[in-house]
Amino acid sequence: MVKSCDAAAAAKGVPAPGPGSTISINRSTSKFLMNVITIEDYKSTYWPKLDGAIDQLLTQSPGDYIPISYEQIYSCVYKCVCQQHSEQMYSDLIKKIPNHLERVSKELQASPPDLYIERFNIALGQYMGALQSIVPLFIYMNKFYIETKLNRDLKDDLIKLFTEHVAEKHIYSLMPLLLEAQSTPFQVTPSTMANIVKGLYTLRPEWVQMAPTLFSKFIPNILPPVVESELSEYAAQDQKLQRELMQNGFMRGDQSRKRAGDELTYNSPSACASSRGYR
Repeated sequence: MVKSCDAAAAAKGVPAPGPGSTISINRSTSKFLMNVITIEDYKSTYWPKLDGAIDQLLTQSPGDYIPISYEQIYSCVYKCVCQQHSEQMYSDLIKKIPNHLERVSKELQASPPDLYIERFNIALGQYMGALQSIVPLFIYMNKFYIETKLNRDLKDDLIKLFTEHVAEKHIYSLMPLLLEAQSTPFQVTPSTMANIVKGLYTLRPEWVQMAPTLFSKFIPNILPPVVESELSEYAAQDQKLQRELMQNGFMRGDQSRKRAGDELTYNSPSACASSRGYR
């Protein structure tokens, strides 16, 4: 059975683990018995190894050293796929990660407003960083089960989980804070703002409609092109806005909180059209 899995892996361009990547199994048994992984073996030996590695990857901070053997985990997944445990392994993974994300969401809910943006940025960055290790470790399951039988992709599925269990629950609290931060220079670092806005766009592009001008600062070609005949109108609107800002104590180039609040349109169909002159 392992040979057939090796052949399939070669056909798909996925390298099979070498002899040095095998996990420790009783070598005194016959080759046939050595290659058999029962569902009980999977539950008692193989999944616990994967479960522990996933926990460490999901909770690591950037630059942390993770004391796990990537080669061992890679081989563990490979063996389980070859022994027809892909469906169970995928089910276990898809149940495990939402539990982690629910904890992340609750921690964000408890965050004070002045720390909310930064903590969301950390949670998003930590999860996306974990996917850079988790997805390659499960490459065999992705190739031989998710893509083949489910017609999906593991990375897309895992990103969708963050969208459903974290981002969707916080978007209506996060967006007003982002707009307020945009109107207050240096309240949030440009890199943090860029990371969050680009991340939200990756999770769900239609969220652009909530604040098109904000997204346009970090995502190219979000707003429609300016029509030449409308330039004079946009210039007049800009001059009026600057006068209002100066009257309210803002220096030239700042954006008022009033305007930032007005931009929060929550899927208004006219959002892009009404804001396209304020790039």
